[in-house]
Amino acid sequence: MLRSSLRLPLGISTARIYATISSRIPARPSADLLPVVPSELDEVLWTSLSTSEGPALRDLIQQYTERSGRVLTPSLPYESRPAHHRRVTFDDGDSIVMIAHCARDRTGKHALTVSSGFALAVPGESTVGPFILTCAHTLEEARAWQIRRSPFLVDGSEVGPSGSFLVSRAGGSLSVHPISSIVSAVPRSDILLLQSASSALPTLPVSPYPAQRETAIRAHFVTHERPQEPGWAPWLGGSWSKWVRGTVLGYRDFAGRETQPGTYDSLSHMLFSPLPTPGSSGGPIVDEESGAVVGVMLGTRMDNRVEGVRGWGVPAEAIFEMFSLPGLRK
Repeated sequence: MLRSSLRLPLGISTARIYATISSRIPARPSADLLPVVPSELDEVLWTSLSTSEGPALRDLIQQYTERSGRVLTPSLPYESRPAHHRRVTFDDGDSIVMIAHCARDRTGKHALTVSSGFALAVPGESTVGPFILTCAHTLEEARAWQIRRSPFLVDGSEVGPSGSFLVSRAGGSLSVHPISSIVSAVPRSDILLLQSASSALPTLPVSPYPAQRETAIRAHFVTHERPQEPGWAPWLGGSWSKWVRGTVLGYRDFAGRETQPGTYDSLSHMLFSPLPTPGSSGGPIVDEESGAVVGVMLGTRMDNRVEGVRGWGVPAEAIFEMFSLPGLRK
């Protein structure tokens, strides 16, 4: 389930949905949704939506459906022990981007889903732009608007603009570029690969090997309200971010059974601590020692009634399903 909140800036209602999977036992919804002042990010995205020449959400959703399971010709490099200059550093959040799916209906109402993402070092990268890895469930939410025949995405000439955007902090300033295409996706692992005609972005090294239980990790958390705890830094459009220390807690297969790395078990999902914040989904889970990405955050989930709610993600090995195996390229 995605957590959502209703924003009512400037007399125009905006539904903002954060990328995070909640517990199997949902909390009781709030009775009142209070209006808030629009953020810098809101203003930038709505301006970009009005002037964007990128594909509409309907077209991106169709690409997502048609290209799920697609295997690309290039091989993604195995970087379980990246060179020093390739290691993820935890000084700032410039290597992490935000992905926003936006729509406006004919009455002026806006809908927005946001998640995190990061660029991959794909050899022979296309001139179209960098390859960005993020979670799929925010685009799935946009597809749900279409299935429910929401006024945001129904067919007809009166439908307002829609699209997806990559938000980054290139050169220290806020940069917004439309998503040009959905390249591939692995829906069962809740990840997708997209491209944007943006300038070069820092890429992160990805390990194909699962981290052992109790491995020390860092995860890039995001919040849209200024935290009281130390260590948080301004990020994108009035949001805040922090590389939070954590631990790998274990793995589960698709049936929810406990599994172990180094065996023939299917490691479909990973459990970690602490609990990620809304909007962090799609961001990397990094082995603190090696500096390589070992997982992707998806949200939180109730593991069991003894252990309670835990961080929920997918091992980085799932990313390699979208690329050719080394040595097998034609």
